Amino acid sequence: MHDRTATPTAVPAPTDPAAHDGHRLSAKKFALHFAEMVVAMVVGMVVLHPVWMAVLDTLGAAGVMHNPYSGALIMATNMTVAMSAWMKFRGHRWRPVAEMGAAMYAPFLVLFAPLSLGLIDAGALMLWGHLLMLPAMAAAMLLRPHEYAHC
Repeated sequence: MHDRTATPTAVPAPTDPAAHDGHRLSAKKFALHFAEMVVAMVVGMVVLHPVWMAVLDTLGAAGVMHNPYSGALIMATNMTVAMSAWMKFRGHRWRPVAEMGAAMYAPFLVLFAPLSLGLIDAGALMLWGHLLMLPAMAAAMLLRPHEYAHC
């Protein structure tokens, strides 16, 4: 006699990120979430830059914005504030918000060394800092795909 036990269907293991909350991960939702965060970052740059300029000008410290090191950190802060607010609005926990915030600063911090050695100028710092931010964000998102691909 043959064993007629039903073979279980392929169900992801509970530790599989794709099984998180019983939702399947979606590349489309992942990409959409990435795009939303980029838009939030742009909004942060556009909205918060004049605020910084007004405050620094009032304090007689407008030069702080023109220093490539502090200017880059202020820019990263503008993007991080807006992106973090959007992530919290979308229901993310603080750990992924902090990881994404680190992705905003890391490219600039890495590029400070070649800037200080005269290997790149302030324009290259800003260009490459912003460009490298995108793969840094993607890497942070890939650490926790369940955070971004089903919400």
